Formats: sequence, C-alpha cells, structure tokens
Amino acid sequence: MERETPAAEKQMRLRYAGVCRICTAELPARTEAIWERSTKTVRCLAHTEPAELIGPAEAEAPIDIGVPGASARREFERRKAKREKRIREKNPRLGALILALSDDPQSTTSWETGAVGEERVGQRLNELATDSLRVLHDRRIPGSRANVDHIVVTPNGVFVVDPKRYAGRPHLRVEGGLFRPRVEKLMVGSRNCTKLVDGALKQVDLVQGLVGDEVPVRGVLCFVG
Repeated sequence: MERETPAAEKQMRLRYAGVCRICTAELPARTEAIWERSTKTVRCLAHTEPAELIGPAEAEAPIDIGVPGASARREFERRKAKREKRIREKNPRLGALILALSDDPQSTTSWETGAVGEERVGQRLNELATDSLRVLHDRRIPGSRANVDHIVVTPNGVFVVDPKRYAGRPHLRVEGGLFRPRVEKLMVGSRNCTKLVDGALKQVDLVQGLVGDEVPVRGVLCFVG
C-alpha cells in the first residue's frame, strides 16, 4: 500500500531513472520515491518532509545550466592525449615528428566535430534564453555514459535538441506506398540516417518520464552547417 502523502506529492515506483533533488542520489527505474507535482521532481524516501518545508536557500539555489559540448570535448581531448602518449612512448625519438605529420583517426576527430556542433547550437540557444525560456546543456543520463545535448524549457513545453554535423543536406525519402508498406527514411546526402530519429525519440521518452505526461516534450534534430 502507498504511504499517505500530501496532495502535492505521491509515493510511486519510478518508470524511469531519476535523481533525488535534495541529495542528488541516483534513483534507478522501479525505485520507490516521492514525486513532487509542484516541482516536477523526485526525492528519496529518506527525505520525508514535504517540499514546502525545504528551506528557501535551497529552493532558490541557482541552476547550473551546463556547458554546451562539454562531454564531447572532454572525450576528444582524452582520446587525443591517449594517442599522443602511446606514440611518444613507442617512438621516443621520432614521436613528435610522427604526431606532426599524421592526423588523429576519424574515431577521435568525430568527437571534436560533434563538440563544435553542440557549442554552436548551445551558444545560439543561450542568446535566446529569457525568464520564460530556460536552457540546459550536456545533461548526463543517470546510469549511462550517454547525455542529452540540450533541453529547452518553455511555457508551451520542453524541447530536446540534438545537434548533428553531417556532410550533405538532410531530406526525407519515402519508399513503398500503393502496393508495398510505406517507409520513411531520413537521408543526409546519400546516407541513411534514420537511426538519428530513433535516438532522438529515446531522449524524448526519457525527459517525458521525468516531467510527467501533462507537459508536452518534443524532439528536434538540428543539423549544423
């Protein structure tokens, strides 16, 4: 049986993983926790006091909006430094020359490419931010190494923005129809990038689970350049 709680709160088993808003502890999916309707957040069962009793200093604490592209930039720097160290240790005398005459592999440079895209989009979103349009960047997904690049909170709902820097122009390709099942594909140039839509929808579902069904959440793929 559920414990009786104030009308503004509800003890429930989480559908998605979350973070306690008081102690920032990670709360895996299916964990019993308190859902606070007024703040659209969750907290551990260990914190039994109602949300109204939380001190004003904590309630008014500034929100860290994050740094656009921070995770991708860190991963690029980590891979670059690891390759440089490996080459210098293997070639003590010629390591510097080898590094000067060779490029980082695509598996490394792709992280920088992604970071630049996130930084550009994040800068533009920050310029649009107001008291009624709030922006969050580089939000880590609990229990995962993945992250959500940008979240935009507006009076009309929440937008999950996923920047991409791909060569070619994005367009929709429709196959089948009259005698075959209709299939829609997201193409960037000649490359099938439909999987990007699936990834964006997963992020939308994650955020939707955190804010509740009353708040509309929309996914946006933003192609930079």
